[in-house]
Amino acid sequence: MPPRSLPPQPRSAQPRFGAKPRPATPRAGAARSTAARKAGSWSTYPEPRPTRARATSRPATHRPRAVPARRPLRAGDPARRLRIGLVAVGVIVAVLAGRLVQLQGMESTVYAAKAAQQRLRTVPLAAQRGAIVDRDGVPLAMNVETRSIYANPRLVDDPTPVAAALAPLLGLPLAEVEGKLRRDKSFVYLARDLDPAAARKVLALKLPGVGAEPSTRRVYPNNALGAAVLGFVGRDGTGLGGVEYAMQTPLAGRAGSLLVEEDEQGREIPSGERRELAPTPGTTQVLTIDRDIQWYAEKTLSEQVAQVGAKGGTAIVMDVRTGEILALATTPTFDPNNAAVASPALRGNPAVSSVYEPGSVNKVITAAAALETGLLTPTSTVVVPTSIRVADKTFRELHAPGPQRLTFTGVLAKSSNVGTITIAQQLGRERVYEYLRKFGLGEKTGVRFPGESAGLLPPPKRWSGSQVGTIPIGQGVSATSLQIASVYATVANGGVRVTPSMLRGSRDAEGRLTPAAPPRSTRVVSAQTAGQLSRMLEAVTNEGGTATSARISGYRVAGKTGTARKVAANGRYDGSYIASFVGFAPADAPRLVVSVSLDEPDVIFGGVVAAPVFQKVMGFSLGVLQMPPTGRAPEPAVPLLAP
Repeated sequence: MPPRSLPPQPRSAQPRFGAKPRPATPRAGAARSTAARKAGSWSTYPEPRPTRARATSRPATHRPRAVPARRPLRAGDPARRLRIGLVAVGVIVAVLAGRLVQLQGMESTVYAAKAAQQRLRTVPLAAQRGAIVDRDGVPLAMNVETRSIYANPRLVDDPTPVAAALAPLLGLPLAEVEGKLRRDKSFVYLARDLDPAAARKVLALKLPGVGAEPSTRRVYPNNALGAAVLGFVGRDGTGLGGVEYAMQTPLAGRAGSLLVEEDEQGREIPSGERRELAPTPGTTQVLTIDRDIQWYAEKTLSEQVAQVGAKGGTAIVMDVRTGEILALATTPTFDPNNAAVASPALRGNPAVSSVYEPGSVNKVITAAAALETGLLTPTSTVVVPTSIRVADKTFRELHAPGPQRLTFTGVLAKSSNVGTITIAQQLGRERVYEYLRKFGLGEKTGVRFPGESAGLLPPPKRWSGSQVGTIPIGQGVSATSLQIASVYATVANGGVRVTPSMLRGSRDAEGRLTPAAPPRSTRVVSAQTAGQLSRMLEAVTNEGGTATSARISGYRVAGKTGTARKVAANGRYDGSYIASFVGFAPADAPRLVVSVSLDEPDVIFGGVVAAPVFQKVMGFSLGVLQMPPTGRAPEPAVPLLAP
């Protein structure tokens, strides 16, 4: 049923536009409102009275929109507001308290450390670097007292006049000194390693913020003497070559530190924190080098290099019983006091780092293998033709034209290439390689010197056909001068190879010497074989041999000459040579080995240019060691020519 329509109200009953509404007559709704107030409600509005709908043109089915009832307003609860406020304040207080605990408790040390960093400055205290001395305690490298001039730029009012006063005393450009004084720092070094007398002049100026502290400078009192052995240090005193580098840790010691508390201007607070950790000085390194022998070896070698027009050379003096190196000379060399201006090529030690094909001095290893295996004796006959062909290469005699019959001793004394190759073919490549390895070729000597090379020794399976002929005579294999010296020291020491050494021990601040570890000894050949080789090598320096100029009056001398072709950077021979001689004396009671090699001399034969250096250096060294002459025995009875 459609809703019932109310009749339209008369126009007079409707309020006119802008007219004030008439006050509503209280009805039952007002009574209910009064009752509601009594019940606790603050509403004074009467309930809405249903009204009749006006007659409109809308369809009869349209129902007028109902007016929603307004929710009565309720007064706030003061107690509830107080509780909410208290909770909010409690949360804030808890957060602040937690942060306070975090800052002053758990993170207090962190912030305290950061605050301390702003006031504390650590000054490193360098340890006294240990000295390097020769076997008799003669200083080879030492420290001298100096001063380092520093400044606090924040205390310098006007850097320009201060720099003008300091620059002449420091020996530095004015702009450099002024630039340091203008830095926004509390500490800068203006100059280091200043002479104490010059430092006193600086302090006499009494410039605010400028001071001096003690320091040391590394000096080499003998200048270039032994530079290849000693090496050098860098600007900060760290070893960069030679013994200085190899023994860096014991030489350097342990640095200390000084902790001081400063104000914001960088001035030390007199009553502030101050802690000092004393440095531990380095230990003195005692070498096996004898300064006098080193000096004479360098002098003689340099004179001979200049005389024969060689590019350079090396000379080594070694004790055959202990392996101690008494001298290791190289030329050209450098002054470690001014190492920065020296060519990098001169700052190394070619005696242990540069390799070369040893040439005929390597024949002693082939001879040792033939004697040790029983293949030959010193008197065995060896038929030596004019030439011999191995694979695609033909080898010819240099010292003996025409076919000849030589004893095994004669083959070594006359340095016969063809004779040595003939013997090597009988031994075989595997046996030759075995003895090359036994004598130490192809591996480092164990001297523990920086930059040492092991040389080059290919295994037999990689030998070419011609290397079966070249390697036994010292071509196609490379070694260092120290390796070759060790080979002959092994023969002189009765067949026992002793690891070469340059360090006798270390001495602490109280002077107590701690000896170095004893060297390793390895038997290579029997004492009988070594004795036979020694007598065969004596024939080299006697009449008919290739090194008569190596003789020393009053002593028996054994040795071997060498002339080896040099290999260029492209791996091919460039037509230049290295001439060498290695020997020991006294041959009847060996004490020293001396190895000499000259790089590209005008005369390529070792017996002509290298043997004279050996003769002088060996004679001088025997005198320093006070070795009495043993008297020359008759020349060995073994003939060089076979019947």
